Amino acid sequence: MTLVLVLSWLFFGFIVGLIARVIAPGAQSMGIVATTFLGLVGSVMGGVLGNILMGVRVLSFHGAGMIGSVIGALVVLGLMHLASSRPARV
Repeated sequence: MTLVLVLSWLFFGFIVGLIARVIAPGAQSMGIVATTFLGLVGSVMGGVLGNILMGVRVLSFHGAGMIGSVIGALVVLGLMHLASSRPARV
């Protein structure tokens, strides 16, 4: 991997994470690193969701395009919200 490729993935992840945070309702207290990670995970999640919808092998690892990545990031944000809003059972 070249440095330019890594930097472009990080930039793409940041932009996707930022768009997902703007679209999602409520406040998300995340820094730059968490926003970038959200975008990168959202890209992979968008690729998996696209594979499921298209009937392709689910475990093929690839990222999605911009729209699929934003949708994936919104799904990840929703899952994070569900995980953090549940009361702890004793």
